[in-house]
Amino acid sequence: MATLSPDAILLTGRVAVVTGGARGIGRAIAEAFEVFGAHVAVCDRDLPERDESNQDRSDRGQADRGGQSGGEGSAGLAMTLDVRDPVAVGVFAQAVAERWGRVDVLVNNAGGTFHAPFAEVSAKGERTLIEENFTQVTGMIRSMLPFMGAGASIINITSSEAHQAAPGFAVYAAMKAALESLTRSLALELAPRGIRVNAIAPDALPTAGESGVRERMPAGPFEPVRIPPLGRLGDPGDAAGAAIFLAGDLARFVTGVTVHVDGGIHAAGGWRRV
Repeated sequence: MATLSPDAILLTGRVAVVTGGARGIGRAIAEAFEVFGAHVAVCDRDLPERDESNQDRSDRGQADRGGQSGGEGSAGLAMTLDVRDPVAVGVFAQAVAERWGRVDVLVNNAGGTFHAPFAEVSAKGERTLIEENFTQVTGMIRSMLPFMGAGASIINITSSEAHQAAPGFAVYAAMKAALESLTRSLALELAPRGIRVNAIAPDALPTAGESGVRERMPAGPFEPVRIPPLGRLGDPGDAAGAAIFLAGDLARFVTGVTVHVDGGIHAAGGWRRV
């Protein structure tokens, strides 16, 4: 039986891809991966610091210290693209492969939603929600799989809405539930290749995008849990902690599961703290 050491938490030298990595949870995960020693490639529709398409993120990456020590990974790669565009995704995957020759970790974080009663969602709006939260994930996985081998890890970011009703977000919640189901199915399909597939379901981790959606929600008969059972909100770094665990050797025997990073909201089953 292989024994674990403190170094098992490190991602030294691993190649990690994070979609939607410009802000919020995606950015927190990308930056944490760098700190724990990984080479990180991110993509996003809007990289806010500057347009870094096909350019190294040398301003944010630091030299890899190598060995068994921690520290930030080497200068990474960032590309501006829409993950719904299969041609752009293919170019991104090839750029990662040309740079490092493999992919050890894939975090499918990109996604989005808007609040609207189901009956008011147009056919175009529904297609957008499906593409943004499900089919772009399947496309990204297919593009990266040729470069993934034994020991690799796929992490899909879902949501609490994947496990509960979500009035005003019906199609979004359905796609997150589909992604959770896909996670379990791929865990079995890819197990013979030694590739683990897991999910993280965050909630109560305020980000600018999530806050914007909440602010535009009209008053209605239902409202989401405001304060989780732990009595406080978390932050994107809490999701990054779960991603560090699932990406590395500490989770070497973990596949097909969802880690709920929500302060107890899922466990509460709809109960609201007073």
